[in-house]
Amino acid sequence: MRNNRVLFLVEIAIFSAMALLLDIIPFLSFKLWAQGGSISFAMIPIFLVALRWGVKGGVLAGLLFGFYQILTGAYILVPIQAVLDYIVAFGVLGLAGIFARTAKNALQKKHMTSFVTYVSLGVFLGSLLRFIAHFYAGIAFFSEMAGDQTVWVYSLVYNGSYMLPGFVLSAIVLCMLFYKQPRLLLGTGSSNMEDQKLKHHAN
Repeated sequence: MRNNRVLFLVEIAIFSAMALLLDIIPFLSFKLWAQGGSISFAMIPIFLVALRWGVKGGVLAGLLFGFYQILTGAYILVPIQAVLDYIVAFGVLGLAGIFARTAKNALQKKHMTSFVTYVSLGVFLGSLLRFIAHFYAGIAFFSEMAGDQTVWVYSLVYNGSYMLPGFVLSAIVLCMLFYKQPRLLLGTGSSNMEDQKLKHHAN
């Protein structure tokens, strides 16, 4: 039980740091806008943790990634904007873990269509919630950059331009990764921890 908890914390630390590296390595991240926003592999480690360990692991990894972003030179205007654009936006990626158990069950039973669907739904949910956080931050704090555009149109285009490709890229890579290496998804996770607790109480 203790080993599982240690592994849980270690993976959160490692994968959140990996997300940051994937976001700042030039040839792995295509930056679209000077103020932030890039098409990269950065969300993949956070989604991976979420689908392995569930919501708790995913949210913790996302929050840590957000803090890393702030510490390494995030584009910040005011503290509230930083919270919404980095802490909230990356934390909600972990809600992809809502589909962790169903994705694992589908993979174990080799129901590949269901497996791809659940992984994609998890990635879509996390990406959508992150987009919403950035979208509202854009309206509230970056209206002067809209120019002649309506501010919500500006925020929609600005944030959608990198979030939509990021969602597609993350879903494809994760489905391929889990298909080729099922143990990345099935080797551990919150469901396993819960099963062990039930066995312990039964004894």
